[in-house]
Amino acid sequence: MMDTGLLIIRVIIGLLFVGHGAQKLFGWFGGYGIKGTGGWFESMGMKPGAAMAVAAGLSELIGGLLLGLGLWMPVAAVLIGGAMIVSIVKVHGPNGLWATQNGYEYNLVLLAVVVGLALTGAGDLALDAVLR
Repeated sequence: MMDTGLLIIRVIIGLLFVGHGAQKLFGWFGGYGIKGTGGWFESMGMKPGAAMAVAAGLSELIGGLLLGLGLWMPVAAVLIGGAMIVSIVKVHGPNGLWATQNGYEYNLVLLAVVVGLALTGAGDLALDAVLR
């Protein structure tokens, strides 16, 4: 049962991060693509915005794929965790903790999940287990 629980957590959160990365990189799922995301990043002082959008998009897309597949969990955690730390510091941190005030609550939960998965492992229903 534990492996099934880890699989559910990994796949759902992994796929959501793939979607977030695709929003930034390709404008899919209602996203703004590199140009739009880059402009938003520049408005927050992250320059060059387009390069930052590519970095964030790739971190979320690749990190999400790795997480969902249960492959190289420490790498997935660094990619996703890094994106969440930047999001907390640059976007949500000034608003406090609670998501109802556009705070960093949700980003902190996602950071805790990926760090927890990296520390516990992906479980037996993961590519890491198959490749061991």
